[in-house]
Amino acid sequence: MITLDELWARMFNFENYGELLALVQNSLIAGAILGIVGGLIGVFVMQRDMAFAVHGISELSFAGAAAALLFGVNVVAGSLAGALVAAILIGVLGSRARDRNSIIGVLMPFGLGLGILFLALYPGRSGNKFGLLTGQIISVDDPQLAWLTGISIVVLAGLLCMWRPLSFDSLDADVAAARGVPTRFVSLAFMVLLGLIVAVSVQIIGALLVMALLVTPAAAALRLSASPLWVPVLAMLFGLVSAVGGILLALGGSLPISPYITTISFVIYLGARVIGLRTKPRAGLR
Repeated sequence: MITLDELWARMFNFENYGELLALVQNSLIAGAILGIVGGLIGVFVMQRDMAFAVHGISELSFAGAAAALLFGVNVVAGSLAGALVAAILIGVLGSRARDRNSIIGVLMPFGLGLGILFLALYPGRSGNKFGLLTGQIISVDDPQLAWLTGISIVVLAGLLCMWRPLSFDSLDADVAAARGVPTRFVSLAFMVLLGLIVAVSVQIIGALLVMALLVTPAAAALRLSASPLWVPVLAMLFGLVSAVGGILLALGGSLPISPYITTISFVIYLGARVIGLRTKPRAGLR
């Protein structure tokens, strides 16, 4: 049985903190980028009621990463392949919410089962297996950081290019289609961008808890404001604080990074919900 002192020492131990901080500069940069981009795309995830899709994509991204680990190829590439397959399937076959949820419900157990199979067959270190599920704080090397940065730039550029039609389609798809917005193309393009950012998020926080960066910050922002300006700004801020704060806290403990990031993200959401309850509905920052 573990004592409270031992538990505290495992969670928060800041000896040699400065030396450890120098070892995770790449992870801090990657966490900051993912927090910002994840918070931004999360706004559209919430507006389009696609939080469930994030989890479904992450499961196939995990399966792709596990397959890459087993066969000795680039794990990021495997994660991207799995995420894009899931995103395109959901985007093409799930144009309606009912169909989309059914497809996601089918893909999730299939992806998780494949991932577990590949990890069971993998003969290497167990730490590599566990890291795909919960994230690895010091696993981001220079090539991986280049991948993450490049993909995040592509996602940001894609969101900016289709911001107006995507916003219109997210708020009212029927009216957007009547006004000539190519809603099917916009939906599929958004799913591809979502698949890209989910795949790179898996490398930092792990497949099981990826929604902490792609859903929770945006959900918290929407509790505080309905402004088209403030919601994205707050979501990016909350994502940045969750990712970077979680990494900084994880340095002082022996636990995986995921509990720290998810806890900070959850606390932010609770705080936003409490503040939202004290104000009039949709009367936050404007």
